[in-house]
Amino acid sequence: MIEIVNAPDRLTRPMKRVGSQWVEIDLGTALDEIAEKLEVLKRTYGARSVAVWKGEGVGFAQQEMLARRFCHAWGTPNYFSNDSTCFCSRWIASSLVYGTGLVPDYEHARCITLWGSNPANSHPFHFARIKSARKAGARLIVIDPRNSEVVRSADLHLRPRLGTDGALAWGLMRVLIHEGLYDHEFVKGYTLGFDELAAYAQTFTPEVVERETGVPATQLIEAARLMAEAAPSSLIYAGNGLEHHVRGTENLRSIACIGALLGSIDRVGGSRWPDSFPLARLTLYQENPLDDLNPIGAREYPLLYEFNQECHTLTGIDAMLTGQPYPVRGLLLTAANPLLSNPRSDKVQQAFAGLDLLVVRDLFLTETARLAHYVLPAASFLERTELHVDSTHNRVHLTKAAISRPETQDELAFWRSLAQRLGVGDQFPWENETALNHWLLQDTGVKPEHIIDGPTGYSFAPLSYEKWRDRPFPTQSGRIEFASPSLADRGFPRLPEYPLGDGALKVDPLFPFLLISGNRQKNYVGSRYQNRSSPGNAAKSPFATISAADARDLGIASGDLVTVTSRTGSLTLTSRVADDAAPGIVQIPFGWAQANVNLLTPDDCNDPVTGFPSMKEVPVHIAPAGRIRQ
Repeated sequence: MIEIVNAPDRLTRPMKRVGSQWVEIDLGTALDEIAEKLEVLKRTYGARSVAVWKGEGVGFAQQEMLARRFCHAWGTPNYFSNDSTCFCSRWIASSLVYGTGLVPDYEHARCITLWGSNPANSHPFHFARIKSARKAGARLIVIDPRNSEVVRSADLHLRPRLGTDGALAWGLMRVLIHEGLYDHEFVKGYTLGFDELAAYAQTFTPEVVERETGVPATQLIEAARLMAEAAPSSLIYAGNGLEHHVRGTENLRSIACIGALLGSIDRVGGSRWPDSFPLARLTLYQENPLDDLNPIGAREYPLLYEFNQECHTLTGIDAMLTGQPYPVRGLLLTAANPLLSNPRSDKVQQAFAGLDLLVVRDLFLTETARLAHYVLPAASFLERTELHVDSTHNRVHLTKAAISRPETQDELAFWRSLAQRLGVGDQFPWENETALNHWLLQDTGVKPEHIIDGPTGYSFAPLSYEKWRDRPFPTQSGRIEFASPSLADRGFPRLPEYPLGDGALKVDPLFPFLLISGNRQKNYVGSRYQNRSSPGNAAKSPFATISAADARDLGIASGDLVTVTSRTGSLTLTSRVADDAAPGIVQIPFGWAQANVNLLTPDDCNDPVTGFPSMKEVPVHIAPAGRIRQ
């Protein structure tokens, strides 16, 4: 982090693009010009012609809510973020079943199932908690077509075909029901739709599931029994890998149903219903909802907007290009790099390059920032003070600004200064982050000094379990919903159905391999930190991982240049041959400008519930570089 904040290529002065050149500009002048251009767009097209896009390059906490507040204070409903390709689908699936998201109680678990997740690379802190549970005797099941660091320490590894996770989930549920291994009392007292679930599950015998998923029937049965043996201290954590499939939400919903059958919801060692900490609400959705302004993507994917007030980024890119359903001509973007993180990077570049106003705030001049009209230096989390609520351990933390850079603006300072210039400064009355933190804590009975004085933050409540004994679940029925009335009202199946037959091996002769894009690399976070020279950042370019069997057939060795092609694009990069990789699959990480995997990923093959793009089962062709495809 010291290297990041003191990096020689760190943005330290506001810049304005003049023709093809960057010129330094005074911050106040830059903000004046930006505000003037925003007002022109508002007069010409309406306030909704301007969107805000949030990334994670400067942190996670109040920065998101401040951006949302600005949107509704000024009059645009169009708030975009990385969450519409990461996290939201899992949140929505969990909320459809439980009414809320859940947090894994790893420390007390007796059986942990990691499904489409490799926390050794994506969440090292959680992996440390998992290893502690393992030392205490917890069993570990990993469900993933890939091999990974967590696989090497697992008791059982199930490798389903890509996209067939729903069939596997139904197979596990059938074993639990057929063998009477589910929690009868919990299911009867706290769930809705069990009879429908049990009837539908009967089709998914171990033999049927083996044909569909490729997972041996014996492994399926063993996994279900291991989960049940440890119940209710048996938790299932579904990772980001499950979101990027056409049936991602329904697959995730079926996985959520397993935890309810095991009776492990809000139980010690299961998946906890988080306790709340009543920070004051920063958003203005209740005061000024703006639903009548047709938020981008809300008609196509209403659940995405209803559950998270999140606009759909892929539909947003189309609106920028086509002017439909209305023009989106301006974009304020903080610490995101959609040119490398969103599918169809060629369309993203075209859309951003055609905007009347693109303002990017970041720590570095990213690929996306290079397209901007104005680039403003943002403050890193080490230059800000923010409240963070840790629902895993029921603690609240207050970060402290470790350094000060007068040339950068923190999130509050930026949105406040812009709001003041646009006539809505009264919605940002806090002079600084300290004043904001006091306001956020006003209803909690906690003072900032209470949090600062505690070296590990402030414990706002002891961990609680089994809250469902005296309060309803926050679903439409007040119960865990195996069958969802709210989805049925929108024309979707009540149950998270899986169409058997979709997992059958169908090889397209033009694109015979399936691409898994975006697998995490431990030393990087998406496109971040690749400009650093730390010893751990050894990989200076991405690679395409293929199995040894496929490499032999293709005449490819590790280190060879290969060309990977999909129906949307093509790229050439270095190959890596792995003995333990699954045949028929190509893995390429994302975030690399010199070999951008999102030139290959489609934006028109989306989950019908949430609109999430299919980025984990993309049909591709692979060949040694220079070979002409026949």
